[in-house]
Amino acid sequence: MSKKSRKPRNNKDTNIVHTAFDNRDWHPLDDEINGRRDQKYVKNIKPRSDGQAALMKAIDEYSLTMAIGPAGTGKTYIAISKAAEALEKGQIERIILSRPAMEAGESLGYLPGDLQEKMAPYLRPLFDSLGDRMGGKKVRQYIEDGTIEIAPVGFMRGRTLNNAFVVIDEAQNCTYGQLKMLLSRLGWHSTMVVTGDPEQSDLLDGMSGLADISRRLETIDNIAICRLNETDIVRHPLVAEMLGAI
Repeated sequence: MSKKSRKPRNNKDTNIVHTAFDNRDWHPLDDEINGRRDQKYVKNIKPRSDGQAALMKAIDEYSLTMAIGPAGTGKTYIAISKAAEALEKGQIERIILSRPAMEAGESLGYLPGDLQEKMAPYLRPLFDSLGDRMGGKKVRQYIEDGTIEIAPVGFMRGRTLNNAFVVIDEAQNCTYGQLKMLLSRLGWHSTMVVTGDPEQSDLLDGMSGLADISRRLETIDNIAICRLNETDIVRHPLVAEMLGAI
């Protein structure tokens, strides 16, 4: 029996390259901040410790606040909630979120997608807080029209941020030079909150600038340095015990 003759492939067909994401309408936040967070979201927050109360008061009263403390003390959540509150009251025009992308030292080119999609994994905790505070659809709308801006640390150089609420998260993963650059971005009618835990830096020993720069800024009366501790942790009680032990 003779073998079936095969039709030779067209060279054109063998050179087809398929994209990794065929669905062009895909968005990294669709399944996360949309839907479930629109059903119920927090309109007002209340402090659950003296340290949190002091932090909230400082953000209301100072243009620059540094929130230093261990994981679980609500630093990021409070900062984001205050940003959402200021936006809804018309006190600012936009929210700017910045967080270092540690795995590649801010080099984001190898990740798929545009800048927003590249930064989404790193800014996930901030988006979660925004979704809880405003509702997913509104967050998505604000991101698309630029009211909420994603600004990687490496892209902040040379800017002046006026009429904005700026949140610099995970600042323990910034060098002294990066933090100096970020702090000098503060413009007119703006509020900046820098959050971080010097004990949990992913940088090599001695590279993080958070502890040093916060210590130097404590001498300036118009800057608030809020230091939270284990008594302010609002996660599972074991978190405070573990952090105290390790």
